[in-house]
Amino acid sequence: QVQVVQSGGGFVQAGGSLRLSCTAVGLRLATRHVAWFRQAPGKEREGVATIGRDGTTTYGDSVKGRFTVSKDNAENILYLQMNSLKPAATAMYYCAADRRQLTYGGRWRDPNALERWGQGTLVTVSS
Repeated sequence: QVQVVQSGGGFVQAGGSLRLSCTAVGLRLATRHVAWFRQAPGKEREGVATIGRDGTTTYGDSVKGRFTVSKDNAENILYLQMNSLKPAATAMYYCAADRRQLTYGGRWRDPNALERWGQGTLVTVSS
């Protein structure tokens, strides 16, 4: 049975940094396109960053230059390094994996149609 497990997150003051991690049991993340999404209270889930099987990265406009997505295929871990955090970044963060690219034509794929999800981890940024 496949399990996608997240770690990291927590509470940080504005301007601080956090790193999220995501790994999978029973699934090699190198065989999937993977991404981070987030969902703030009362808002829809939005794409944050994605890294393809070939290592190509794409970022949401609000995090460009501050967040970095990476993966360690040998360790089967996906990371999201978040720097210069703003209160607007407060949300539940989810990692996702799919056989298809997570973005196409400049748009994020429908989150409801993705293959695998982590359990979510809360990030809170205070002002």
